[in-house]
Amino acid sequence: MSEKAGRILLVEDDVGLQKQIKWSLEGYEVIMAGDREGGLNHVRRFEPAVVLLDLGLPPDPDGATEGLAALQQILQLTPCAKIIVITGNQDRANAIRAIGMGAFDFYHKPFEEPILKLVIERAFKVYELEQENRALAARNRAEPLQGLITNDAQMIKICRMIEKVAPSDASILLLGESGTGKEILARGVHELSPRARARFVAINCAAIPENLLESELFGYEKGAFSGAAKQTIGKIEYADKGTLFLDEIGDLPMSLQAKLLRFLQERVIERLGGRGEIPVDVRVVAATHQNLEELIKEGRFREDLFYRLSEITVNIPPLRERKGDKALLAHAFLERFNQTQKRSLRGIAPDALQAIEAHAWPGNVREMENTLKRAVIMADGAQITCEDLGMNPVHAEDEHPLNLRQVRDAAERHAVTRAIARSNGNVAQAAELLGVSRPTLYDLMGRFGLK
Repeated sequence: MSEKAGRILLVEDDVGLQKQIKWSLEGYEVIMAGDREGGLNHVRRFEPAVVLLDLGLPPDPDGATEGLAALQQILQLTPCAKIIVITGNQDRANAIRAIGMGAFDFYHKPFEEPILKLVIERAFKVYELEQENRALAARNRAEPLQGLITNDAQMIKICRMIEKVAPSDASILLLGESGTGKEILARGVHELSPRARARFVAINCAAIPENLLESELFGYEKGAFSGAAKQTIGKIEYADKGTLFLDEIGDLPMSLQAKLLRFLQERVIERLGGRGEIPVDVRVVAATHQNLEELIKEGRFREDLFYRLSEITVNIPPLRERKGDKALLAHAFLERFNQTQKRSLRGIAPDALQAIEAHAWPGNVREMENTLKRAVIMADGAQITCEDLGMNPVHAEDEHPLNLRQVRDAAERHAVTRAIARSNGNVAQAAELLGVSRPTLYDLMGRFGLK
């Protein structure tokens, strides 16, 4: 058989039967273990697609307690594996019990080679079909927060918050520095809401001159002003039944703040030069990098408008405060620009990763995106270096302990997030970097709420 036939783990304490089964399964990669612990170690290391599991394992070779316990633990470690249990002719009850616990199939000793091969082939076929279905579902599944890459606890909490508030019609105010991903979150709100089939309309209040912004927002009638040759609807009306994203709302002129407030209160607009009120059903998401409360004190932003816009407020942390996200994003941008720029760089050099993690990134994710794009284009070697990034090498970060319990938890979490980021999400590589086993790393990730 071809290599595609796959890997089988055989957990069987009878050495003679081990050899017989392995010989009959020539063409498959058969890994053998004689007890539950050995089998679990192989599962952690190799993640086999198919497992042949004898229920009568030591220290209970005449019963099924050890085998059933192994079945349960294997399914916890690799739920997708197809487990075929081996039983004696008089042990049908335990075989059925194993099926109820999640085993794929069973067969009795002494085995018949053609039947065993048929069961194994069917197990591999089902495994492959399930993997294909999962991949297809992942490709077809809507990704409302597509483009937001994070492993930081604060950002994950914000994502969960967005998922909760999106189905409502509450106005949302996104606060954060430039380049932190405010528009991505705004689009996520839209895609997760009942308005997802309607339009998402974005307008940057700082990018349009004040004398044009009103007509952009509210539209105008023919002849409303010089050059108004035809009736034109504004962004608010165009977003009817959908979502309106007002970026840099802190730069909205005071004269338009009053008009926007009236719209938010009455849900009607008037086009420039028009006399009739036009009802508009739209969900408003606003964003700014400015401190609106300070602007209110300075008399540059209406307090009543602030409360209308901030029914739900989301504070987005800058990249420098997102633990582990710098290296994670760097890997993601490398993969993206490898494709778009037709390059085949094989990674980021360790000193370059240290420089990336040490840099403050005042321009946040947008700055990193531009930096990595330039580095991918300019790189001469197989990996991105500090020179490609335009950065100087730095020394490893120094730890500053406070007290034993807090430092241990903080250091472990920090080390785990950095290892996952540096290994680009590969758990086996991250465990190797940390010097722990994969189950230990999974336990740490579960404790810290990491994925």
